[in-house]
Amino acid sequence: MTDVTADSVHDLAGRGAIVTGASRGIGFAIARELLAMGASVTITARKPDELAAAAEQLAAGADPSRVLALPGNAGSAEAREEAVARTVETFGNLTILVNNTGINPTYGPLMDADLDAVRKTFDTNVVAALGFVQLAYAAWMREHGGAIVNLASVAGIRSSGVIPAYGASKAALIRLTEELAWQLGPSIRVNAVAPAVVKTKFATALYAHDEEKVADAYPMKRLGTPEDVARLVAFLVSDAASWITGETVRVDGGILATGSLGSA
Repeated sequence: MTDVTADSVHDLAGRGAIVTGASRGIGFAIARELLAMGASVTITARKPDELAAAAEQLAAGADPSRVLALPGNAGSAEAREEAVARTVETFGNLTILVNNTGINPTYGPLMDADLDAVRKTFDTNVVAALGFVQLAYAAWMREHGGAIVNLASVAGIRSSGVIPAYGASKAALIRLTEELAWQLGPSIRVNAVAPAVVKTKFATALYAHDEEKVADAYPMKRLGTPEDVARLVAFLVSDAASWITGETVRVDGGILATGSLGSA
């Protein structure tokens, strides 16, 4: 029997991964963490220039042959198909999928929400994620297994009143994660992570007005960093999490333990 060590269960060498929305913020941090653990990573994002710059940064800290950048909108079926096909072709497998792409084009009361914006939110945050899973399953995971992580949110667990359409889409993503875990086990594990406010450009509107006050609502007295989320994702796709599936793991500085999202 092969000895199992702490290092071996976290070793992702030889595994091909896709991280969507990875030109900055949480997605970039996840890609960097997976590379550090030995994986080869395809990163996707809408803006080619930002994606190229991210790929250059990632390649500077790893073997450049383990980094593939593919511009494309996660909502595009053609872009999803290219990302999956090119990943398998380039790295020889697609063992890890991280659905990180998310949008939030509408804030405030649902009675004032533009339905086209709500529809786009669900299409990008939920339907596109399922589309990636379907393609990864058909191209590699059905025969060989794998690990999938969906980026949800504490707003999908408890209402905030600030980003209700986004929260509803993340609640749907959490349920999708549970359904997929049930349907795709035992060879494919599917989990979600639910961050609270993380200091990224995407979340600026939620804390920039008074970061100290927002952070004070958290038991940990600080906001999250992309690295906080990346380390959890890397654990969930590793063999160290081999009996974890169907879970939504909170990485929230304790905010949900207070009983309210408050200013989160």
